[in-house]
Amino acid sequence: MAHGVTDGRAAPAARAPAGGVRAHARITAAPHPRGGTALPELAGYGPLALRRIRAGAGEARVCLVGAMAGPLGGDRVRLDVRVESGAALCVTSAAATLALPGTTGEPARYDVRLTVDDDAELRWLPEPLVSVRGSRLHVTYRVDLAPTARLVFREEQVLGRTGEPPGRLISRLTVRSGGRPLLNQTTDYGPGAPAWDGPAVLADNRASGQLLVAAPEFADTPAEAHVLTPGRAAITPLAGPATLTTAIAPNSLLLRTLLDDAHTRTTAPRRSPSGAGGPGL
Repeated sequence: MAHGVTDGRAAPAARAPAGGVRAHARITAAPHPRGGTALPELAGYGPLALRRIRAGAGEARVCLVGAMAGPLGGDRVRLDVRVESGAALCVTSAAATLALPGTTGEPARYDVRLTVDDDAELRWLPEPLVSVRGSRLHVTYRVDLAPTARLVFREEQVLGRTGEPPGRLISRLTVRSGGRPLLNQTTDYGPGAPAWDGPAVLADNRASGQLLVAAPEFADTPAEAHVLTPGRAAITPLAGPATLTTAIAPNSLLLRTLLDDAHTRTTAPRRSPSGAGGPGL
């Protein structure tokens, strides 16, 4: 892996004996001496190509570009993101990610680790993850927030392409704030998952998502619980400086609309990193 300033191009992927890809990419955002945010480390690898895109006010922006098909069964992909004190970073993706079946019968694994230091902020806003028929994917998000860190984390899952059943998709999100547990939850959808398409879970819906917004102001002034759309989306304050919106919908378009509405309702005032102005979380 390359360290220091890189051009963000993805390096060749290592192949495991069974044919799966092994890839580990890194992003580090740090305050720029002249203001705003720099990217001292932008190291893409294998299927994860990283591209700098036009920055916002005081904020660096990185787009994840799929350099290879997948994740395929048997792949092991990891992404580490660190936002240092005083920096602001937004991570997006160029398109939806397709979880595809492989030839080994093994599940693919995608491990994302997000670390946000004091007085830093991260907006994690990728496009949806689509679980394709016959695929098996385990996704793990581990998030560590300093006490004054700020986070917007959006996760969207689409179960199957148009007119097809989904694969198996297991996603776990664990979040710690100031070293204390803030959120720990797992979703399990698709063939073999207990009652995932029953009336108590998704029923006929095939898109599921959540929006986690963490900011120090929520510790003193928690967001109010609110039902956005009965049976589809609700905002819930957490026992910590954060609020969580969960939503289900028949398609990805309505899901995004619900989560965008929740984002507007749960915006916290933003303190500008490195003295730069900019929009709130």
